[in-house]
Amino acid sequence: MTDAQRLDIGDTPPAFTLPNDSGSTTSLSDFAGERVVVYFYPKANTPGCTTEACDFRDSLTQLNDLGVKLVGISPDPVDKLAKFREDHDLNFPLLSDEDKAVMTAWGAFGEKKNYGKIVQGVIRSTFVIEPDGTVGVAKYNVRATGHVARILRDLEAA
Repeated sequence: MTDAQRLDIGDTPPAFTLPNDSGSTTSLSDFAGERVVVYFYPKANTPGCTTEACDFRDSLTQLNDLGVKLVGISPDPVDKLAKFREDHDLNFPLLSDEDKAVMTAWGAFGEKKNYGKIVQGVIRSTFVIEPDGTVGVAKYNVRATGHVARILRDLEAA
């Protein structure tokens, strides 16, 4: 097993078009000219992922006030994402990357430590894509708790 190629500040992230929780598709290009937070999480309706999604939900007004859009991506199927959105009143698009191709391209799938063992899996990661289409923030192996507040601080400081 090897580490996935990671994105750095200034990189152009790989384009994507993925099915979303509303029955259509969402593309990175839908956000051209805008700042967008793209975050990757392992599994809908698990404790950590629910905490992170609810933190983003509760911070969406602040993000929008800063001119920032938000999208979450996991390997869950669309029907599971729709239930996750419904269960927690999530107010942003959730995208399905079942084959993990987008996650892999963004460096958000690969080797990670899970309870002391090295496994292949989703690496909880968050990116801010700038209006010019480049990576402004790239954070890997983030903690579900408190992470959104740090992203907001980064955005407010920029």
